[in-house]
Amino acid sequence: MKIIIFGASGSGTTTLGRELAKVLSCPHLDVDDYYWKKTVPPFQLKIPLKERNLALWKDYSLHPSVVLSGSLVSWGPEWEHAFELAVFLYIPPGIRLERLRKREELRYGTSLNTDIAIRKNSSDFLNWAAQYDDPNFEGRSISIHHQWIQKLSCPVLKIEGDTTRKDRLHSTLEQIHILKNKKKPLE
Repeated sequence: MKIIIFGASGSGTTTLGRELAKVLSCPHLDVDDYYWKKTVPPFQLKIPLKERNLALWKDYSLHPSVVLSGSLVSWGPEWEHAFELAVFLYIPPGIRLERLRKREELRYGTSLNTDIAIRKNSSDFLNWAAQYDDPNFEGRSISIHHQWIQKLSCPVLKIEGDTTRKDRLHSTLEQIHILKNKKKPLE
């Protein structure tokens, strides 16, 4: 089964993706690994769309089952029909932004205080992520994700709220079981 897990930065898509792939014994692919060039510090240079799309499609196509985490809303219409299940995670902004701040502190450590470029990039990222729930924001947002959900040809499981990792995994596995047994998908 091919599954995509997406939502705002800090909503837990990568964490759920890794855990689900482990349980299903299949590869986990993270969109960030195809979107960003490997740099130190990370997340400095974007890979051109055509190049990243080809690389992701190649790895995605190698496996009969795969769990992919991350947003593909601007990667092309082929992704709208590429999955058998989509999982949309939504976490309230305050909780999500606090998670992101902590993640930035863990990722960069004291460099957040000593390196001006890292501090600026981190601040810019957090400001960008804070706009996710703004209906007028033209970047990756809840509005754009809701529009993309309407284009997907697969069932979409929506998990909303500050649920536990265990609960998110359980809900997703339950939906997979329903789909494999050809029952009506959950809404």
